[in-house]
Amino acid sequence: FLALTLTLDLFIRKQGLDRLFLECDTHMWRLGDRKIPEGIAVDGGSDWFLLNRKFVEYVTFSNDDLVTKMKRFYSYTLLPAESFFHTVLENSPYCDSMVDNNLRITNWNRKLGCKCQYKHIVDWCGCSPNDFKPADFHRFQQTARPTFFARKFEAVVNQEIIGQLDYYLYGNYPSGTPGLRSYWENVYDEPDGVHTLSDVALTMYHAFSRLGLRRAETSFHTTGDNSCRYYPMGHPVSVHIYFLADRFQGFLIKHHATNLAVSKLETLETWVMPKKVFKIASPPSDFGRLQFSEIGTEWDAKERLFRNFGGLLGPTDEPVGMQKWGKGPNVTVTVIWVDPVNVIAATYDILIESSAEYTHYKPPLNLPLRPGVWTIKILHHWVQVAETKFLVTPLTFSNRQPIKQEEALKYHSGPPKNAYMEQSFQGLNPVLNIPISAARVDQAKRNAALVGARLEAWVDSLVGSVWSAVDICSTGPTACPVMQACTQTAWSSLSPDPKSELGPVKPDGRLR
Repeated sequence: FLALTLTLDLFIRKQGLDRLFLECDTHMWRLGDRKIPEGIAVDGGSDWFLLNRKFVEYVTFSNDDLVTKMKRFYSYTLLPAESFFHTVLENSPYCDSMVDNNLRITNWNRKLGCKCQYKHIVDWCGCSPNDFKPADFHRFQQTARPTFFARKFEAVVNQEIIGQLDYYLYGNYPSGTPGLRSYWENVYDEPDGVHTLSDVALTMYHAFSRLGLRRAETSFHTTGDNSCRYYPMGHPVSVHIYFLADRFQGFLIKHHATNLAVSKLETLETWVMPKKVFKIASPPSDFGRLQFSEIGTEWDAKERLFRNFGGLLGPTDEPVGMQKWGKGPNVTVTVIWVDPVNVIAATYDILIESSAEYTHYKPPLNLPLRPGVWTIKILHHWVQVAETKFLVTPLTFSNRQPIKQEEALKYHSGPPKNAYMEQSFQGLNPVLNIPISAARVDQAKRNAALVGARLEAWVDSLVGSVWSAVDICSTGPTACPVMQACTQTAWSSLSPDPKSELGPVKPDGRLR
């Protein structure tokens, strides 16, 4: 009985049932403590359940004291779905109908899943399941109870486990089946409306489209023939993120363009891929723990990746620096952030413990960030061991309209007085041999005032330095004779993907 009471008390505290919560302005606020109603046996757990009709009618329509009291109590609860129905059922006349099995395998990893990663939206530290990965496959083979569902799966995190499970259940696909290791995820479609895109995304998607048209002209164009030359038209039609063998391959931008040979509108799809920007120092130092470093936003500490795939950043974003480490002795490294005109924006030390796999830190930089290519240097004993770069794009749009010069100057001139932080790191420039060039500073000032076509040209030169147009295809009729049809490629969002095609359910209840 004592063990049961302790377990129940722990559940109540973990769920925050003894706290009062109120949702307001897309934030869940914790207002204070409260007591559990007397005489109620609290129960809970999974928010995945099946309810029979009689109990649903009871919860929906009954005005008895239990239902009324519990509805009022759970109106100010953090996660009511994980306890309300369980508690009402346990204390109701229907308690004997309860079956304690949600028919699911859930991939709990408390070490990674309890990171307080949702503090920006809720005054509470809870836990969340991790996505399944190939190392977890044995769990599907070792289930001791009836199981029909499993969570979580995310193809952008790991698709290999989905393929493994598919093979385990249904057998292998025929040899030569296309698209088995590919994954496409739509992040924008024309019916969504351009208002759903940020100015940074809209700026970059337009630049990607222009990058693709230049690729078509340089790869397919012959002198005196305009059949593969295009002029961009309108906003992007759709955008997909593309993965192959669980590696991010870039963006697929479907866009309209006028063919200059026939003056007709065509719809094309451009594949852009990020260039490799992480480099180990040459000659390499004897410091071997650092495996990778990346800059981005929307760092997911649970799955240990940036949710802003491709790292599209603008002047008002707050970037996070991430490092991946191999095992080794405890060490301290110095991280230095250098802006496009060689102003040292931030420097800080990180203690890397022997067991650390990832570290991440968001320096509190004053905004706006100066547009251009930034450099991150990682030093050990003040000797550079690696560096990486990231692009802060200038904006060609403000509130989804072409940016005006007043706004461009506001966003593209860097922080007030060139000060990213209260402390100045100017004294480190000569020590680290990072000279500030007066010519580059003057050019940055001129660039900050650019608008229209000249601004687009600046954006395109920057985007082209860190992204490459891998290929371009046509989604329909085209006057360019050597342009490939998108359906014939292996990469396009229109290319074949048999694994994603769901046919009718077979008589035995299987899909294939």
